[in-house]
Amino acid sequence: MAPGLPVVATATDGKITQVTLTNPEGKAVAGQVSPDGLQWTNSEPLGYGKSYTLSVTGQGADGQTATKTSTFTTVKPRTLTFLSIYPLDGWTVGVGQPLSFSFDEPVADKAAAEAMISITTEPKVDGAFYWFDEKVVHWRPQAYWAPGTKITVNAKVYGKHLGNGVYGEEDRTAAVTVGDAVIHEADGGTHQVVTKINGQVARTMPTSMGNAENATPTGTYVLMEKHADIVMDSRTYGLSLEAGGYVTPVKWATRMSHSGIFFHSAPWSIGDQGQRNVSHGCLNLSPENAKWVYDISKPGDVVVVTNSGGPALEPSDGYGDWQIPWEEWVKGGNR
Repeated sequence: MAPGLPVVATATDGKITQVTLTNPEGKAVAGQVSPDGLQWTNSEPLGYGKSYTLSVTGQGADGQTATKTSTFTTVKPRTLTFLSIYPLDGWTVGVGQPLSFSFDEPVADKAAAEAMISITTEPKVDGAFYWFDEKVVHWRPQAYWAPGTKITVNAKVYGKHLGNGVYGEEDRTAAVTVGDAVIHEADGGTHQVVTKINGQVARTMPTSMGNAENATPTGTYVLMEKHADIVMDSRTYGLSLEAGGYVTPVKWATRMSHSGIFFHSAPWSIGDQGQRNVSHGCLNLSPENAKWVYDISKPGDVVVVTNSGGPALEPSDGYGDWQIPWEEWVKGGNR
């Protein structure tokens, strides 16, 4: 049997009086009899590839007692998979943050995997899973989260079969809170970023986006991480120094995509900010404005880029989940 499934002993004509479930070393596995005495279930998980002995004593309606003993062996997986979750327990995130689940082995039974991941919210929010590939699935609602929403993730994958001999290595849990709605509206035509916090304009900042050869992709980005200091190296996304690339230390960098698009301080382009697009794709800001964005940012805040002349942001580039229309999202992706 799979160790993630419960061991259940049931009385059909009487009550259970004593149950012992022991592992190969003779140690008892914790369990509990229901208040009505009709059922016993283990409360401690079993191990993989081990033999157990179950001894159940019951008393019948006639007052007679009897004991039954059985043995069974838990499954030995072909391999285990560890599940990484994002965001992590205790985090406060922005209204655009999807819930990300990444297995380190391909998942053959995706329906089973989804059934193992419980997502509850207060207030209640409906959402859906979408598989980006054989290992990564995200969950999000149809529209942005409401500020103040409480999200609880309970991924009970330990001892469960995910198909093709792959079993879960460890359960994962997280309690997450949605913070203020911070949405940056970045317009490549006006060269301005308008930042709204809970619907109110908090700041308007001149910017310079990607030039014609490196136009910033358009669409809805979700902020990921931030660095007070970082070295930006164009070689990490394939642009050599000989081809016009760069290795540049910058301050107050807030990541928008895996492909290297950031808000960041660019004192060298202040004359261009608000006037023209001259960057390699990032959103250049003055040092003061870049630090302000850095200071207020949290994972899950939203950036909407328009009129940059660039292609559409790829949904898999960071958390580009909102690039996928809801009617497409609910189909489940790469199921």
